[in-house]
Amino acid sequence: NNIKEIVNLLLLKGSIGKPGAGTCPVRGHSNVQGDRTVGIMHHVSAKLNAAIERVFGFKPPVQEGLDTVNAIESMHEGRAKVFIALGGNFLSAASDTLYTGEALQQCTLTVSISTKLNRTHLVPGKYALILPTLGRTEQDVRNGAPRFVTVENSMGRVHQSQGRLLPASHNLMSEPEIVAGIAHAYFGENSSINWLELGKDYNLLREKMSQVFDGFANYTERSKHGGFDLPNHTRTADFSKLPGGRALFSICPLPEHQLAPGDMLLMTIRSHDQFNTTIYGLDDRYRGIYNERRVVMVNPEDMMAMGLSKLDKVDLVSSYDGKLRTAKNFLVVPYNIPRGNLAAYYPETNVLIPIDAYADKSGTPVSKSVRVRMQLHRN
Repeated sequence: NNIKEIVNLLLLKGSIGKPGAGTCPVRGHSNVQGDRTVGIMHHVSAKLNAAIERVFGFKPPVQEGLDTVNAIESMHEGRAKVFIALGGNFLSAASDTLYTGEALQQCTLTVSISTKLNRTHLVPGKYALILPTLGRTEQDVRNGAPRFVTVENSMGRVHQSQGRLLPASHNLMSEPEIVAGIAHAYFGENSSINWLELGKDYNLLREKMSQVFDGFANYTERSKHGGFDLPNHTRTADFSKLPGGRALFSICPLPEHQLAPGDMLLMTIRSHDQFNTTIYGLDDRYRGIYNERRVVMVNPEDMMAMGLSKLDKVDLVSSYDGKLRTAKNFLVVPYNIPRGNLAAYYPETNVLIPIDAYADKSGTPVSKSVRVRMQLHRN
């Protein structure tokens, strides 16, 4: 609903369809955008399935998949047995940290394809593999020839990316090679797809992608020279798929947080020295906080009403469905935030968010609207 209201505002301003004036969904990193380009989504697209069958000669699955929340629940209940992570720090990134850890440990096999060690590797299934891979900043050379991958930036533009650093080891394989190797091992020599060749030859891989996806013609060459924009109905002023060829305003109810006396609404945020779950430093020059992350930002009037002083130590406690979740030992910092609201850094506060509390349609955890209480920390 927040996003709908932002779109409402842009519609009121007449911003949609004008260069440099429309929506800008800035996501965490290029892999989030790229997931969609290669068809990684839990919803089934009949058009995409038909294109994959036409190009590769097999019928893709038609049953709906699982989003992150449902995948965690499926692992926790023993219905999903194998977990494969292509990058990322799943345990730290997901909500309900303890529940997510239990879910991973229920798996028969967990596999992490990673550039660096992280917390997820410490909470494995019954069997676990860590497959180290080339990072995007490292040189990707095979048989003396350099290769490059493509990424998508936050503006929906596809361009090449080529590392400059020497690899940490000459034994490292790239992500395409690892994935293709897994596919080859599973399907064998009789597969109609030459998986190993696709893993080695990125140009061939991009050629296949251009045959599957609209707007990717001459993919490799276009990505070398400044890149190209992803197909976008708004950019081309094509509103034909909308009712009557026009956008509609959304009517959204005001949220009902149902705060009890003593409850406050916590939003989780990222610091300046942070990229997703990777913490590069303890400073946050966005908000004037330095050398510490385990802090909770509180309106000074709320601090006075609760008898709190700057740098008091408190625990944050959430209560959903009768279950208490606690994030301990946070320093109180006065901050210009609306009364009744708190802010603290992610992923330290993910432990407070229940796995089954998420947005109705997107399945996004309620990371910006967590009901919590503050209580003085006891050693």
